[in-house]
Amino acid sequence: MLKDSFLPLGEMNNKDRAAELRKQIEFHNIQYYQLDSPVIPDAEYDKLFRELQNLEAVHPELQAPDSPTQRVGGKVLEGFSPVRHAVPMLSIRTETDIEASGAYNFDTRVKNALGSTAEIEYACELKFDGLAINLRYEKGVLVQAATRGDGETGEDVTQNIRTIHVIPLHLKDCHAEILEVRGEVYMSRKDFNQYNDKQRAAGLPTLVNPRNGAAGSIRQLDPALAAKRPLSFFAYGLGEVKGWTLPATHGGILDALEAFGLPVCKDRAVVKGAAALAGFHQKIAEMRDSLPFDIDGVVYKVNSLTLQQELGFVSREPRWAVAHKFPAEEQLTIVRNIEIQVGRTGKLTPVAKLEPVFVGGTTVSNATLHNEDEIRRKDVHIGDTVIVRRAGDVIPEVVGVMPERRPQDARAFAMPKTCPVCGSHVVREEGEADARCTGGLFCDAQRKQAILHFAGRRAMDIEGLGDKLVEQLVDEGLIHSLPDLYKLDVATLAQLERMAEKSAQNIVDALEKSKSTTLNRFLFALSIRHVGESTAKDLARHFGTLEAIMQANVDRLLQVPDVGPVVAQSLADFFSEAHNIEVVQALRDTGIHWPDQAGAGANAQALAGQTFVLTGTLTSMGRDEAKAKLEALGAKVAGSVSRKTHFVVAGVEAGSKLEKAQELGVPVLDEQKFIELLQQFQSL
Repeated sequence: MLKDSFLPLGEMNNKDRAAELRKQIEFHNIQYYQLDSPVIPDAEYDKLFRELQNLEAVHPELQAPDSPTQRVGGKVLEGFSPVRHAVPMLSIRTETDIEASGAYNFDTRVKNALGSTAEIEYACELKFDGLAINLRYEKGVLVQAATRGDGETGEDVTQNIRTIHVIPLHLKDCHAEILEVRGEVYMSRKDFNQYNDKQRAAGLPTLVNPRNGAAGSIRQLDPALAAKRPLSFFAYGLGEVKGWTLPATHGGILDALEAFGLPVCKDRAVVKGAAALAGFHQKIAEMRDSLPFDIDGVVYKVNSLTLQQELGFVSREPRWAVAHKFPAEEQLTIVRNIEIQVGRTGKLTPVAKLEPVFVGGTTVSNATLHNEDEIRRKDVHIGDTVIVRRAGDVIPEVVGVMPERRPQDARAFAMPKTCPVCGSHVVREEGEADARCTGGLFCDAQRKQAILHFAGRRAMDIEGLGDKLVEQLVDEGLIHSLPDLYKLDVATLAQLERMAEKSAQNIVDALEKSKSTTLNRFLFALSIRHVGESTAKDLARHFGTLEAIMQANVDRLLQVPDVGPVVAQSLADFFSEAHNIEVVQALRDTGIHWPDQAGAGANAQALAGQTFVLTGTLTSMGRDEAKAKLEALGAKVAGSVSRKTHFVVAGVEAGSKLEKAQELGVPVLDEQKFIELLQQFQSL
């Protein structure tokens, strides 16, 4: 549907006007919720929506089940009515082997059942971690939605499903008498986090995880409450079908559902043979953490519907499909103790010492509890059985408690009044959630963490200077402050435990190499409170020199984009301390240097407002270097392609991001054109 095809709303009877309003509103819903590309202001959309609401209120006979006004929630339900599924919603077998053998096992079973040695074609999809739903469309109009339930009978959740904007109330060009679409309701990670942030700010309960958020939202008895939850949906199969000729393959079905206007996940493939199945599993495992939603595995289905029919079912599970799981990201375990970890800024973080549990692909024995308020909110006691979550590289955290399993001897936690490392007084500033040690560099924990941060890859990038070595250096009195790092020599380092002369030489070489850096890296490395990597880049771009930053007052600092009063005050306070000035000067005296950015002002914002996405491998520079060069010119570097992306830089073996750019018509720069773009501004 094109915006230009809309009819003028001027001279119309009420029936035609309501129909045209519905048409226009649904178009704008698709642009906003599915394509992330709105074409009218919110106020104009609200005007159209209110007009339709008023028209239907005055003329109830004009209200239709596929009207956008039905998305905002109806009356509160007394309970959910049972729905008998015309075609059972059966579960599929699960392969829990996280290695490639799960794919080969499935392929072998399929070939044996078919009595064939030929390569089988499979449809590969993601296994979403949400709530399975059956949508029933009659002549293209959504008339009912039901949960899986026990597979035979589910619950009628139609009113709540209508509140999910990505689910069409009327399908495009679908005239089937009956078309039941099966899929998954889910909550994206971004929406989950934003929802929880709002709930915390309002002092209201938060959601444990995206899956529970999706399931709990759909089972709200008040549709108006369900409408406030940010939910999404992916279609992946069919139930009852009448009056529509099915495509020959499962992949064809998904393509058809997408053409009908239903959201279908792009991360799917049709492949041949077990090796290709295993390859899909590995590919998705590698990109799992970067997906905008949670998954717990992949699904393989024999692509041919004829072969599916031949294979049939066993024990109410299809022989032609299997779920190949990834390691679970949530598990139950027991809190054995709660200890305090002191960070580089003096922040005291409660850490749950857990009964070791395998979660997210690794054994977890510690999980963050964030702060005292979070412990109180979640009501975590020592001895409790808790839900632990770990997704990718995210630090494991306790997300919930099983209060019914609490033992009688469980103990509540109390934040200590003194630092467990140095004994200094612990304070909690007004309006802050975190308690902090006042010991500063006097506190060994802060000293160690400050050195580790200084040496980090995103800071001074001193390779080999890890936790254990820093601990030895501080404990043996070889380092008392950051500049002492650059006084280390091979002889001193070689005397340390597990440190041979070659390793010592590598550390000294890494220290020497780190002296050549950038202003933003040096700023970030100083552990100035509230100054993260992005803020350090903004400061370096704006001021150009360290001296200018050190001399800036709060008013001047507030002129930097994205620097607010808290950050500005923190910077001013840091550089007003004589001790900090001495440390900075001592570091500069060791030979630390960076290119002068004082003359960069003309180019610093040359690409301001432009969004770039990097994909594939660049042969002339690393991904981080390319990102830094773009950010130095004021550009934003995003991780995914959308209609708001201005350019995609495609290196060798560019994958799905390049395909997405081509699909959306986003300009693509190869490596040579990208280098020419950078040189254009460097020559100014």
